[in-house]
Amino acid sequence: MTLEEKAGLLFHTMLPMHPDGRPVEEGDDAEFPGDTTGLIRGRGVNHFNLVGTAGPRQLAEWHNAVQEIAAGTRLGIPATVSTDPRHSFTLNIGASIHAGAFSAWPEAIGLAATRDPELVHRFADTARREYLAVGLRVALHPQIDLATEPRWSRQTGTFGADAALTSELVHAYVRGFQGDRLGPESVATMVKHFPGGGPQKDGEDPHFPHGKEQVYPGGMRDYHLAPFRAAIAAGAAQMMPYYGQPIGTDWEEVGFGFNKGVVTGLLREELGFGGVVCTDWGLLNDEPIFGEMHQARAWGVEHLTVAERAAKALDAGVDQFGGEECPEVVVELVRSGRIDERRLDDSVRRLLREKFVLGLFEQRRVDPDAAEEIVGNSGFRAAGASAQRRSLTVLVNRDRTLPVTRPRPRLYTEGLDRAVVARYGEPVGTPAEADLAVLRLFTPYEYRANRFESMFHSGHLDFPEAELTPILRVLDAVPTVVLLNLERPAVVPEIAERAAALVADYGASDEALLDVAFGRARAEGRLPFELPRSMAAVEASRPDVPHDTADPVFPYGAGLDL
Repeated sequence: MTLEEKAGLLFHTMLPMHPDGRPVEEGDDAEFPGDTTGLIRGRGVNHFNLVGTAGPRQLAEWHNAVQEIAAGTRLGIPATVSTDPRHSFTLNIGASIHAGAFSAWPEAIGLAATRDPELVHRFADTARREYLAVGLRVALHPQIDLATEPRWSRQTGTFGADAALTSELVHAYVRGFQGDRLGPESVATMVKHFPGGGPQKDGEDPHFPHGKEQVYPGGMRDYHLAPFRAAIAAGAAQMMPYYGQPIGTDWEEVGFGFNKGVVTGLLREELGFGGVVCTDWGLLNDEPIFGEMHQARAWGVEHLTVAERAAKALDAGVDQFGGEECPEVVVELVRSGRIDERRLDDSVRRLLREKFVLGLFEQRRVDPDAAEEIVGNSGFRAAGASAQRRSLTVLVNRDRTLPVTRPRPRLYTEGLDRAVVARYGEPVGTPAEADLAVLRLFTPYEYRANRFESMFHSGHLDFPEAELTPILRVLDAVPTVVLLNLERPAVVPEIAERAAALVADYGASDEALLDVAFGRARAEGRLPFELPRSMAAVEASRPDVPHDTADPVFPYGAGLDL
């Protein structure tokens, strides 16, 4: 391999597609610009994180077109295509994609609410088969950070706050995607975010400079490592360090992707991980996102040049740069003598070995007809729908409000599809007309002006008075079932006190919620984190310590059977 070909393998960038299955090329009119042929044939890049979605046939045809371009390079190395989670209800371009054509399941936090490793394995195996059908061979998940800071914005992708449960579930998750051993029928898992991205200072996220600090005031650093030990034992193929900059520890105070003591000392040497290490996206270059400039997440090394950052990350032990496409920087580092080419060879061997093990050289193409039959088939959709219902968590049920047994009650609803409501009762326009009210609410968050950051729901967890007052007015007017989506641990003591029933969900359809409310399905969930009593309790808690708020309204593990 030439130096340029080696350097190209060290980049795992984002690549869009046209909805009709065509690759996006330079100059195309597309929501996300791209230069597919230029990246593959001109710059040697052939690891891609697919941006966007389409039907199964179009996804398969896009994959085949990309592989055809890759086959035309000098060595014909097949492309590896990865994806963020595609099976749930969250849309956050930095974290996940709506299920669309794929079967729809609860978020990972909802799978955790079931506490069922067999269900997690079934989900992962289903997702594996759907991914394989359209050529997706690396899952940029599971996310096994521990949700110990209630304000942190990325808890829906985790398995909650408990290290033991997360460790048990990640084993099932990795084995569901990869099998007992990585091979041609596997989807490789890129486990994130090493060494645990939960304990963020003030709950802010290190995608942004005001959230870069990761702290351990409770001394629980090893607690956050436990799930990663379990993932490695399960055979996880890849690992992603997070952006966070550790403060007040014996680790160097630089982001984990630049941190040799963490990547080489801890992950490679102490924990014995031999797979691919890929940085989180955007560590090297400032880049626009949705037309707004964002600085590189080079926390602790902001003063370094792009080339110096790349060198420090390679010195730390990473194999790939996520979300970047500047192989010329690595070429120049080698030619200048700053990086030994043998260091690149170590990473290139890991990357090529995984392509061979996954069978990409032998089976480059997928079958669009089979993709249409497999992705989102009725069996997979039924399994996902069942999991949605099982994950729901009943927290309050006064006077046996649930299950609703009155035939076709008059229902006042907010936040629910009226056509769906009509299958369960008679929709009415005011609480005064209703036998029962049903409100679908979502965890509060602070508005952030930046478009990208607005997708990371952060900040306060309680409803502002202007929003809480009309909710309580309904609760006081008529017996009310509150359906509360928990993307973070909401602070809702007043609602818990005055609702006739309170049910938590973690990504579920209106039908799933109403099926449980009307006794057509059984909720089995238990809270995967506690629900704090106040923002003062949240602010006084330690971000690295699980279940650390004083006198929570509902403790970890709360949940009622109907």
